[in-house]
Amino acid sequence: MKDLTVGNEGKLILSFTVPMLIGNVFQQLYNVVDSVIVGRYLGNEALAAVGASFPLIFTLIALIIGVSIGVTVVISQFYGAKNLEQVRKSIETMYIFLFITSIVITVIGIFTSEYIFRLIDLPEDIIPQAVTFFNLYAGGFIFFFGFQGTTAILRGLGDSKTPLYFLVVSVLVNIVLDIVFIVYFGWGIESVAIATVISQAGAFITLIWYLHLTNPLLRFNFFSMRFDTAIFKKSIQIGIPTGLQQTFVALGMLALFKVVNTFGTTIIAAYSVALRIDSFASLPAMNFSAALSSFVGQNIGANKQDRVKAGLIATLKMTTLISVSVTVITWLFSKQIMTLFTTDAAVIEAGSQYLLIVSTFYILFSTMFVYHGVLRGAGDTVIPMFITLFALWVIRIPISFMLSKWFGPVGIWWGIPVAWAIGASFSYLYYKSGKWRTKNVVKSI
Repeated sequence: MKDLTVGNEGKLILSFTVPMLIGNVFQQLYNVVDSVIVGRYLGNEALAAVGASFPLIFTLIALIIGVSIGVTVVISQFYGAKNLEQVRKSIETMYIFLFITSIVITVIGIFTSEYIFRLIDLPEDIIPQAVTFFNLYAGGFIFFFGFQGTTAILRGLGDSKTPLYFLVVSVLVNIVLDIVFIVYFGWGIESVAIATVISQAGAFITLIWYLHLTNPLLRFNFFSMRFDTAIFKKSIQIGIPTGLQQTFVALGMLALFKVVNTFGTTIIAAYSVALRIDSFASLPAMNFSAALSSFVGQNIGANKQDRVKAGLIATLKMTTLISVSVTVITWLFSKQIMTLFTTDAAVIEAGSQYLLIVSTFYILFSTMFVYHGVLRGAGDTVIPMFITLFALWVIRIPISFMLSKWFGPVGIWWGIPVAWAIGASFSYLYYKSGKWRTKNVVKSI
């Protein structure tokens, strides 16, 4: 656990971000390794099936992740105020919530997956593999939620390193199982989902066991946990806007997939691969934003709001430098990166085109996320939700749809940076208004 209310703001945020960033890189490797092995050994149809499954997965888990973020804010502010009893209640409340909702989400996902794939016009020859992959993957949601929830708790306590170690081992296990199941055993797409579930379950169970042995604050019995209604209401108040934002972003991804699906298997495969690469490029901004949220939460809880601006400026400098570097790397090696996933020339060309267009504007994406990090850390999550939804549903999806009619798949790609530009502008203007400063979780419970 780490106190973020004293010390150099930039160094604190950087040291807090790096373990989270490494951890999320390895988290993304779950999906990337799946795509690489599937694309290389099972072909474009299987690759498209895996790619089409992830927007649906994201849609189902987005709301729960948002509520978890709300609990993280509550925990960080209570921890900043040194109220450990409320911290413990917040942790127990979160685990109870995640356990129940993970079961509900699993059942909903399995019974609706085929219908949703047909709704977004996924080609008929891809649907059976997509359904098989998704349903098996969904069987591991309880472990996914458990691990993500534990990571969020530790992040609120200022500890971004511990989950990293378990995640690294988990990803390595996933890679080995993928290779064994597909390359050596010759199994199909179902083995990819099974390997992921096994590795995620191992990560969650061993992390909980380790924390039970080493951290008194996290040592409890599931059957004796307490559900605190006041804390849950505050967590919902903070987390639901973020959860709704994540949900509508995920629905937006499904809507975009519906547009992409009209161009056939090659473009679906290219888009699926490009999204995997794009998800890596966006990780620095997202993790600096999460670190800044914990930093802001603890400092507001400790009534040290003067440190918030210094933390913001330091974070903007770091994310700008990283964004420019990632853009240059993507410009130089987009096709080479695509060839890691597939040898199909048409897929490589289409995916490379996406990366060249979108990567040029990564700085806008990172700026938007950094400002949202400040707002969420302060407990103000409603405005970031509206900004994101406006940029996605009013700007990105309509523009992508219209431009695709004139320019084909390239038109879809151009809708992305236009939406980022709008979102970054509105986020900056709201931050400057100062209205987010009136939010304080500790004083309202």
